[in-house]
Amino acid sequence: MNMYEPTTVWLIRHGIPIDSDGRCYGRRNVALSAEGIVQAKEVAKHLGGEPISHVYSSGLSRALDTARIVAEPHRLHVETVDALAEIHFGDLEGLRYEDIRQKYPECFESWITRPAETQFPNGESFTQMSGRVLGAFDVLVSRHRNQSIAVVAHSGVIRLVLGKALSIPDNQIFRLAQRYGAINRIRYFEDGPIVELMNG
Repeated sequence: MNMYEPTTVWLIRHGIPIDSDGRCYGRRNVALSAEGIVQAKEVAKHLGGEPISHVYSSGLSRALDTARIVAEPHRLHVETVDALAEIHFGDLEGLRYEDIRQKYPECFESWITRPAETQFPNGESFTQMSGRVLGAFDVLVSRHRNQSIAVVAHSGVIRLVLGKALSIPDNQIFRLAQRYGAINRIRYFEDGPIVELMNG
């Protein structure tokens, strides 16, 4: 590719995990469900003809299993980047949302009304997550100038990356929908990024 080719990043949300209904799971390591595997195969089929040179993933099972399926048509090895993990909910991990509302009412209220300002007990804040995710992502983009790569991660991670590309304030990125198995595409040109596909 010549120097004027953009860097293309396919951002993919993992498929549906097992035991995901009504439960808080950020760093909780849950596997893909049967339906999630089907979603990952659909993504792999959709991206099979793209000139993807590298596939990266969060180290959490639901993302890594999705990434391995996506990488198959390209015969690529998946490289894990732990900094691309979902936010650490700390003491809230694994709890049902109704239980969180009762046991941690102040944190729950903050999470619902001011998510970008919430510090999870014994977990992360949005600011901490943002720093690690965007730092790691910038490294990947600069490492693969003029190439096309796939990154499989989580809704919170993807919203951060899209939000930065679109210059959206932190407290507004939760308006960006990211369904399970969603495909997003950003092209990074010399003068900045262009978001070409979201929640596809």
